[in-house]
Amino acid sequence: MKHVLQSVKFYFRNGDVWIVDHKDFSDIWISRVTTSYGRIDGGKIEEIHPCKSFQADIMPDADHGGENDIAAVQAGMFARVVKYQDIEKCEVQFGEEAALEEPIMIYFPFKQKDVNGLDNQYQTTEISEKDGHLHIMIDREKTVFDVYND
Repeated sequence: MKHVLQSVKFYFRNGDVWIVDHKDFSDIWISRVTTSYGRIDGGKIEEIHPCKSFQADIMPDADHGGENDIAAVQAGMFARVVKYQDIEKCEVQFGEEAALEEPIMIYFPFKQKDVNGLDNQYQTTEISEKDGHLHIMIDREKTVFDVYND
């Protein structure tokens, strides 16, 4: 059975959430997703799915946030993602063809930049001056500028 991406729900460390539909991705790459068992935020030990690397090219139509996200309503999600490097994980939601009981939660590589612990040293983002797309890279070795040369 094929797994066809329907949407990606991004979770930020401050509690914000952003859903991007399939049609709004120009490109997405989630590399080396594995199954591990671990404790998240002091909870129970459970199955988790960390990835080695994440990159996305998101089209301008996705530059909107939820009703409760004040920063996104005022400036747009793209500006929020560029200003705060705090995407922690995403939930990959598949279409009905996949017949999955639950979406897959994928954790990104994370190393805090400072003592506050919100921003991720491994996340870089930019808004393309050429076409207005948002480029996101979460990787221990590469930055958004290594992959997207505007």
